[in-house]
Amino acid sequence: MKDMIAGKRVLAAIGAALLLTLATGCASKKYVRNQTAPIVQHTNELEDQAAANHRNIGDVNTRAQQGIEQAKSAASAADQKALAAGQSATQAQQAAQDALNHADSLASLVGNLDTYHQVASTEVHFGFNKDTLTPEDKQELDTFAQQLGNTKSYILEITGGTDSVGNKAYNYQLSERRAENVAQYLASKYKIPAHKFYLIGIGKDVEVASNRDAKGRAKNRRVQVQLLSNAPQTGNSAEPGGQQGAGDSNAPAAQGQSTPQPAPQTTPQPQQ
Repeated sequence: MKDMIAGKRVLAAIGAALLLTLATGCASKKYVRNQTAPIVQHTNELEDQAAANHRNIGDVNTRAQQGIEQAKSAASAADQKALAAGQSATQAQQAAQDALNHADSLASLVGNLDTYHQVASTEVHFGFNKDTLTPEDKQELDTFAQQLGNTKSYILEITGGTDSVGNKAYNYQLSERRAENVAQYLASKYKIPAHKFYLIGIGKDVEVASNRDAKGRAKNRRVQVQLLSNAPQTGNSAEPGGQQGAGDSNAPAAQGQSTPQPAPQTTPQPQQ
């Protein structure tokens, strides 16, 4: 009997120990859970913050790339503008050089222009803002060109003009194109060498008629062609070395011939 009671006591002690152990284990898990929960929450917050920072960094990088591309585009546009400005400056310099060369050629020609005289002259006229030759213009130039074969030491002075409509720079260009087309026609059809031509476009600087009416403006839209020669002129009595006409009653006798003279008259002298 005593043994049974002792056994029950041992079992009871063991059960109490087990209960204590279980109670202690539960308490430990609860403690651990209470202690680790804030850490997990803090870790999650850090991960969220890191993700937000990553997104912000990505946004900043995207904006930076966009800014870089915009800067590249702006720089490219600036380069293109600078290139265009450089080309314009080059063209302006070339135009100035051409004008200088043109002035030099004019000076060289004018230096000897006093030795030239006009042999023939003609004009062709153009429509408004036109620079092409009509069949009538070509016929007029063909008639004019018939005199070239009989003229020695000649040059062709071709002067283009315009009416007063439009700005000065454009009219200079238009008048030059008109003069060039006339020269090109004569040169190609009649095999005239380039050194025989002197071209100038005077634009609207010189009027041959009033620009106040349509008829006057049509006259100003012209190209004048002058045939000039520095060969000596002959066959004109008014020039040195020319012979006077046969009907001139005051012509002197030919050399070696005598002209009958009237007999001298005598006057009686008074007696001394």
